[in-house]
Amino acid sequence: MEKALAYAEAHFEDFVEELKELLRIPSISTDPAHAEDVRRAAERLADHFKKIGVTNAEVIPTEGHPIVYAERLVDPELPTVLVYGHYDVQPPDPLELWDSPPFEPVVKDGVLYGRGTCDDKGQMFMHLKAAEAYLAAEGELPINVKYVIEGEEENGSKHLPGFIEANRDRLRADVVLISDTDMFADGVPSITYGLRGLAYVEVTLTGPDRDLHSGMYGGAIENPINALCRLIGNLHDDDHRVTIPGFYDNVAPLTEEERETFRALPFDEKAWAAEVGVTVTKTEAGYTVLEAVSARPTLDANGIWGGYTGKGAKTVLPSKASAKISMRLVPDQTPEEITEKIRAYFELHTPPTMKLTFTDLHGGHGILIDTHSPAMEAAAKALEGVYGRKPFFIRSGGSIPVVADFKNILGLDSVLMGFGLDSDAIHSPNEHFGLNRFREGIASIIRFLEIYRETVHTSSEAAA
Repeated sequence: MEKALAYAEAHFEDFVEELKELLRIPSISTDPAHAEDVRRAAERLADHFKKIGVTNAEVIPTEGHPIVYAERLVDPELPTVLVYGHYDVQPPDPLELWDSPPFEPVVKDGVLYGRGTCDDKGQMFMHLKAAEAYLAAEGELPINVKYVIEGEEENGSKHLPGFIEANRDRLRADVVLISDTDMFADGVPSITYGLRGLAYVEVTLTGPDRDLHSGMYGGAIENPINALCRLIGNLHDDDHRVTIPGFYDNVAPLTEEERETFRALPFDEKAWAAEVGVTVTKTEAGYTVLEAVSARPTLDANGIWGGYTGKGAKTVLPSKASAKISMRLVPDQTPEEITEKIRAYFELHTPPTMKLTFTDLHGGHGILIDTHSPAMEAAAKALEGVYGRKPFFIRSGGSIPVVADFKNILGLDSVLMGFGLDSDAIHSPNEHFGLNRFREGIASIIRFLEIYRETVHTSSEAAA
């Protein structure tokens, strides 16, 4: 391990330059115009695996974007880690808000800027560099490692579950290791043990069969925008609780131990709010900001449109109005259950003057992970070795549906050892990733691979 750590430190600047090459490829999975770029990024990754010594690497086509699979199998008696990441990125719009071109990565004051720097090319690439350090400096990895790097995470991972199902034997492992989550704060090591799920829908209310003159028809024809805004506004009560009947039926209450952990985290609510430009927060009554953004279910309108929105005036009574709505779910809530409940809400409350079109876009399950498993203990020791302090176990408000897929299909738990920050502007202009965290992430992964081998060996001896 020490030789690998020294190699990573000595070659760190080269690692950064290699990451920049990958970042220059605009692998935007949601835009068909970039399909070739997505494939180019996959091929670049497969070639890089082979270059560093993980020679069993291939680009596997799907009905959508390809998956990169690679493996380095050392000894069947050793534990196997399955590394998951994604090489696709979000669209960079609005381009005018970027301080530098999104696909021309630049370093400013020790921070790497560009689309994908944190989510997830930068974090995923740490795993390749950790493997390179071992193979170059010590000749072999300490355990078996398999890699599944997909190209559709930002587009709902539509074809990944089918790939996992079809490759059960090939993907057999002891645990999944993922770096696509956040640390609690810079310099504060943390491991995510809980993720929220997601239910995501689109609703459209249609009134007249065309846009109408608001002077000639207004007052006798109900306006779809007005009706949709009313329905969305009634989705929360004054305590910021979701009003959909049965929404909280399967929500497990937070334990006192969990609430104590939230209270122990070094959280500055005023600074957190200022970071996003607000002075007053709004949470579900009875819950702190940290609890609300990571351990409670939510409902948010993500976009709403209808009528005329161009320059100048056009006084129309619109034919239709639409909205996209997402619900972040906690474990025991399912996207199927919640989608049907919000569907029932809109069907019940759509006025007789309107026609409802309801579309289930996609969803994912939330998950909680045992913090006392051998893999989680190994991750904690690895982070402590890098940061000199024990990590916090935290819950994340985000969703990584594949974590539930790995559990449901392969029976594997995941270790979510991420190094991003909430302030890294993922999905936003000026996305960035601190090079200190890129360095610390590589060192943590190097330590994890060795410590996990020893942890599993110790656990096996104790069981015997």
